[in-house]
Amino acid sequence: MFDISFGELLIVGLVALIVLGPERLPTVARTIGALVGRAQRFVASVKSDIHQHSQMAGFDDLKQDVQQAADAFRSQIESEVAGVRELSQQIGQTAQAVEQEAGQLLDEAARQIAPLAEPAADSNGATAVPAAVADDNQLDLFEAAPSAAPPDNPVVKVRE
Repeated sequence: MFDISFGELLIVGLVALIVLGPERLPTVARTIGALVGRAQRFVASVKSDIHQHSQMAGFDDLKQDVQQAADAFRSQIESEVAGVRELSQQIGQTAQAVEQEAGQLLDEAARQIAPLAEPAADSNGATAVPAAVADDNQLDLFEAAPSAAPPDNPVVKVRE
């Protein structure tokens, strides 16, 4: 209770024997024993009163209700997490299928556009440059539409 070892009790007893003397030591020891006994009984009665009041207040029932609610909530969360994981896997598989299908469509479109994108070659082997087309929606900043053919060297042309 007080966490006192036997050696410490022996030292206390020797000091009490020296201070109180052999005539008064048994009376003092009896009184101390009675006080310790009363203190232990008082602590035990307080513990039993607290236990009775806790049972009367329904703390045990409340504790069981809270525990059951916590268990139900935990199981519900675990099932929801499992559902989300399964859905995530399905979405991943669907995304891979869509990616493969899109890749196939892109390849097919590239194969269909490739013959159209090749420039038409003249009989001399020169490529035809499309003529400049006037746009009605464009502002007229220039009097004439700029030539479609780019100058050979734009830096040299600016210096002239």
